[in-house]
Amino acid sequence: MAALKTIPSAGFQRGSSFGRWAGVSAWAFALLSGLAQADGPIRSRLSAQAPAPAQAPPAPPAPRAQGAGAAGQGEVGRVTHLSGALVAKHADGTVKYLSASSGVIEGDTLATQDGAYARVKFIDGAQVVLRPSSRLKVDVYRFVEDTPGLDSVALRLQRGGLRKVTGLIGRRNRERVRVVTPNAALGIAGTHFGMLFCQGDCDAIRLPGGGAPLNGLHLDVALGAVTVTNAAGTQRVNAGQFAYAPPDASAPPAIVPPGQGIQVTMPQAIARNVAAGRSAGAVHSDDGCPTR
Repeated sequence: MAALKTIPSAGFQRGSSFGRWAGVSAWAFALLSGLAQADGPIRSRLSAQAPAPAQAPPAPPAPRAQGAGAAGQGEVGRVTHLSGALVAKHADGTVKYLSASSGVIEGDTLATQDGAYARVKFIDGAQVVLRPSSRLKVDVYRFVEDTPGLDSVALRLQRGGLRKVTGLIGRRNRERVRVVTPNAALGIAGTHFGMLFCQGDCDAIRLPGGGAPLNGLHLDVALGAVTVTNAAGTQRVNAGQFAYAPPDASAPPAIVPPGQGIQVTMPQAIARNVAAGRSAGAVHSDDGCPTR
């Protein structure tokens, strides 16, 4: 699948109505490993003198969460849409440029370059779109379709912004999905939301009144709800609402009026369902998803 050509960085819109992203089917990837052991010479001589004792058949293996392979290298997602440069730093410190259809593994830190957008579909059907100059670490992604007790997701937005649509884990085990930033933590409730974390790097984003966004975390919720928590308190943010959490926890997160809210947007080429002429999940450009 060829990468889309670079699209200029999209901006932000004032608060407006939101639409729905259609659900997406989950897929899975896993690694199998084996362990071979050789007998020593003494055991070989004993075996030659007496028949080996009968052994019970091995017990079936317990279900293993995808993304938690023997070497921690199980693929937990794929890049479905890409405009510009996307880099993955693996947990072992190696760095790799990704393209459309590249895999994402647990422990990866994904970083978009200036002007780049990237969309990733995870194994439970969740989707994330990273805006330019953003960095997201996939701390944990564990999923077994028929074993909900192994579900676990922890994502860390270190800089920039994203839009996220919940997958199967968030629908059946919402308390096991966490998204954190340097100043707050989010809990989700079957949702579609946008978030932008500013730390002196949002001057290029202009609000309708002419100023730049304040430093801190800005949220918009299109579907469902999120709770945002810092050291000063917790705020629930419902569909159609906007919220802000200051960078230093000097005050709890708070709802802001729609006219002052920031809506994270993306280009049509990233929002649409088809990437490089092939289907990439049931998300459509005409479904009301915020685009520019």
